[in-house]
Amino acid sequence: MIKKSDRRALRRPKHKSVRKKVSGTQSRPRLAVFRSLSHIYAQLIDDERGVTLAASSSLDSAFKEANLDGGNIAGAQKVGELIGQKALAQGITKVVYDRGGFLYHGRVAALAEGARAAGLEF
Repeated sequence: MIKKSDRRALRRPKHKSVRKKVSGTQSRPRLAVFRSLSHIYAQLIDDERGVTLAASSSLDSAFKEANLDGGNIAGAQKVGELIGQKALAQGITKVVYDRGGFLYHGRVAALAEGARAAGLEF
């Protein structure tokens, strides 16, 4: 009998490994990404205070106005642009990218490109 591996269980050690090295501050928050099958989420987090400074996802009303799907690359890029605009509105220009244990490929990379296009540096 072939046992199917649990993807979440495989991602957790990778995410812990990334989090050992990546931490957000007030001046340079952590841009954390979570990807599900049909949606993508991004947060700017100050780890020193334990506060979320801004968040954006494929469930936001601004995203839904664009009439895109959160499960594809174009949607992920739009979420990156939205989080970049929210960060710039708060005066944040530099962030640390936390891919959340996911490979830097596809939607995770597209979100990063969208955030860079909006003006964030990382």
